[in-house]
Amino acid sequence: MMTGPCAQTPPPRPSPVKGEGEEGASSLNPSPLRGRAGRGVSRRLLAALGRYAPLLLLALAWEAAPRLGLVSPAALPPLSAVLRAWSGLLLGGDLVSNGASSLVNLVSGLAAAIVAGTAIGVLMAWYASVETIVNPLIRCLYPLPKSALIPVLILWFGIGAASKIAAIFIGCLLPVTISAYNGARGVDETLVWSALASGARRGRVLWDIVLPAALPEILAGTRTALGLSFILLVSSEFLIGHTGLGYLISFLGEGGVYDAMFAGVLTVAAFGFLADRAYLALMRRLLVWRQ
Repeated sequence: MMTGPCAQTPPPRPSPVKGEGEEGASSLNPSPLRGRAGRGVSRRLLAALGRYAPLLLLALAWEAAPRLGLVSPAALPPLSAVLRAWSGLLLGGDLVSNGASSLVNLVSGLAAAIVAGTAIGVLMAWYASVETIVNPLIRCLYPLPKSALIPVLILWFGIGAASKIAAIFIGCLLPVTISAYNGARGVDETLVWSALASGARRGRVLWDIVLPAALPEILAGTRTALGLSFILLVSSEFLIGHTGLGYLISFLGEGGVYDAMFAGVLTVAAFGFLADRAYLALMRRLLVWRQ
């Protein structure tokens, strides 16, 4: 080891320039996490394309069939003509006004059915006297086609929005009620007895134990009711009233404007699809505590 004046310290290492050192390493060797995230996005995109590929094929077949003469364009206009008619209805305001009227009726009837059906179903499971009174009514009304009640509702409520809301309410009430009843009946009785034995009030047990445990069944029944609500909405608007998407479809069909009529049908289908996707996302959020 050399000491004294002849000893020299080693020269300092040059500072890294752009492309060298940490910055250069990060640019030349990307983070593995970033690569995995990119592959995850690609996989999700491919999965989404796989799920919706049948819809794309259906759209292509719809466009090709009337143009190739496989189907009469008078009976099934090409999809491009339907989309042009849809844009015309949208810009003209007919689609917006009638769509808003339909959504108000649907949300009103469905929301009332969810609240009332959940309360009735849980009370049926909680109180034997309520079950004794309500259960025969449900057994009689459940097999009945709900659209058959529309003429009766016209007689009772007239041809305004009340009869449409009532039709949706009655049709959606039973699926929610039955699901809430089954969910509340399926609660572990040990939890209920333990809570009651520890001094908890029955109302508190109902709110804190029974309702959360029955929530998955209630949400499943609500999804069924959501699909029924669109069917009942369009059926009631076919027969009564002068507004709504069902009325618009019927009016355009009677006038022979079939491309615009199919545009109305596509609008209802799109509303139903988007509502179902949004509801599934809501279900996942509400049931995240079960994971």
